[in-house]
Amino acid sequence: MAKVICIVNQKGGVGKTTTAVNLAASLAVAEKKTLLVDIDPQGNATSGVGVDKRELEWSIYDTLIGDDAAAQMIKNTALEYLDVLPSSADLSGAEIELVTAEHRDSRLKNALKSVKDAYDYVLIDCPPSLGILTLNALAAAESVLVPVQCEYYALEGLSQLIHTIGLVKSRINNSLKIEGILLTMFDTRTNLSHQVVSEVEKFFKEKELVFKTIIARNIRLSESPGYGKPIILYDITSRGAKDYLNLAKEIIVNGRKKN
Repeated sequence: MAKVICIVNQKGGVGKTTTAVNLAASLAVAEKKTLLVDIDPQGNATSGVGVDKRELEWSIYDTLIGDDAAAQMIKNTALEYLDVLPSSADLSGAEIELVTAEHRDSRLKNALKSVKDAYDYVLIDCPPSLGILTLNALAAAESVLVPVQCEYYALEGLSQLIHTIGLVKSRINNSLKIEGILLTMFDTRTNLSHQVVSEVEKFFKEKELVFKTIIARNIRLSESPGYGKPIILYDITSRGAKDYLNLAKEIIVNGRKKN
């Protein structure tokens, strides 16, 4: 059975989609069958693995709103072990449409039941908000990965997110846990980045909640989405590729320790 991890932060620009795409690709390179689920209406995770949103006949919207089988929507990617359940612009209206839908909080969970056993990992890329789409991801997931940017106000909103995760755990998904806090956009040249790392480690008393892997700021990593490629296909020799391969290794090893 797949391990389902949702990647969440209500703040934009923290490396959420970058992490979803490149962690999924890195797990796939490790020959872990991986499904990337794009539940963000912007659809950047979809295009980030080379799927053209403009040519999609079906998307995750049809699964959430129309009850179509998720298996019909899944697309292959350039990586043998990586598939994607794509997003489209139609998803932008789902927040409103789901308000009156039956079982509105568990639509994604129910949709994934029929496909997740075919995978080792399912990664869900969420919108930069704590709306009903993100709530669906939290209800469907086993754990939450939270990217935190190494910039000013890094901890702003983090308490609210942790509180929301706690509410979902107590009311909707009692097995939900924090997979880890991932520090992103780290600049070794600045004192600020080092200070943020220290602050985040102090914020979480359980030190193991903060990943040992830190994602450095990397130009090649920033360029790769423009070519519709994960960093390991765009430049596997780059620092960004090495960082995400290390993160994948850490998640795999931590999963083995917990089993």
